[in-house]
This record gives sequence, C-alpha cells and structure tokens, in this order.
Amino acid sequence: MAAEFIKLYPENPDPKKIQRIIDVLRSGGVIIYPTDTVYGMGCDIHNQRAVERICQIKGIKAKKHNFSFICYDLSNISEYTRALSTPVFKIMKKALPGPYTFILEANTSVPKILNSNKKTIGIRVPNHPIPRLLVKELGQPILTTSIRDEDDVIEYSTDPELIYEKYQHLVDIVIDGGYGNNIGSTILDCTNDQIEVVREGLGNLEDIL
Repeated sequence: MAAEFIKLYPENPDPKKIQRIIDVLRSGGVIIYPTDTVYGMGCDIHNQRAVERICQIKGIKAKKHNFSFICYDLSNISEYTRALSTPVFKIMKKALPGPYTFILEANTSVPKILNSNKKTIGIRVPNHPIPRLLVKELGQPILTTSIRDEDDVIEYSTDPELIYEKYQHLVDIVIDGGYGNNIGSTILDCTNDQIEVVREGLGNLEDIL
C-alpha cells in the first residue's frame, strides 16, 4: 500500500493531519518529514520494529549507525543523556532550536532503545515547527536519520514530491512541508572536555562557540 502524502503548512499545521501522523507513529509507522536542514526519516524511539524498519530501508545496522533524537526542547534530554557540563548546556541553550546536532554521552536507556551498546547519542532541536510539534504531541523524541540522495551532485533530496516517488512503498507517511534544504546540520561532539566540530553544516559557529 502506498504511503500517505500529507501537506502541512509550517506556520499553521492542520491539527487533524498532525493527529493522523501521531496515530501512525504510535502504531509503529515510519514517516518522512521536513526539518530546518534536510528532510528526515523517523519513528517513535520506543518502537523497536519501526527502528528496525528504518535500518532495513537505509541498509544500515542499528549497532553501527549514528542516530539522533529530535526533541521538543532541552527539558527532557536528561532522560537519554548523562549529566551535561555547564559550558555544554550553555552552548546548547544558545544554539537550540537550530541547525545543530550535539553528540552527547548516552545514559543507560539509549542502548535499550536502539538494541545496541551505543555510548553516545545525537540530540536535535530543529528550528522548524512541524517536527517539534510532532514530538510535543507524541510526548517523546523521534528517532531521526537524514534522507540522502544517490545523486553525485546533490547529496540530499529537497523536493517532497520526488521524495514521495522514491519512498512511497517503503514508509507510511511523507509530509510535504515545502522544499527542504540540501545542507545538513552542524555536528558538535561534546563527549570530551573540548567541543569538537565533526561536520560544518548549516548554522554559524561563531554565534554559539
């Protein structure tokens, strides 16, 4: 059965459509959605079968892949990470919501969620109303991974209709939130005393470091 193609306007998302997406997530569905950087594929972090589906779709192994959690804000990240140092917390507070992924030390709940021995987890709070609203309504983070393109020139797919064509028989919902970006988030490793820039993407590092 083909996936649903749901148009959402970021400035005024239809509550009925949001509820439909939440119902699909709660029942173990996999969705594709816009962020402030590139389109992402995600599911409920506590649904093991949905996590495995994403791994199958992308041809990856959960034990090796670096997943991130999309959170609504920083209020509940202590459920998934070890205690943050004051400098790291201050930077995160300044940077988020925004196009940054913070790699943090995972606490004991993350390996159970991902069925792996992961010691770290990426945390995202995108500056985009749709994924944040979904997380808020779901009541917990969404596991996320980027939608990449096989094209040698364009690394990320940006047109939701083309994304739908490609993934309509693999996922349950594709959200059309307008054209996406083709630059990923800036990734900052905060697991050591010094914050390390793993990848420069969107976002101005001078504003937060």
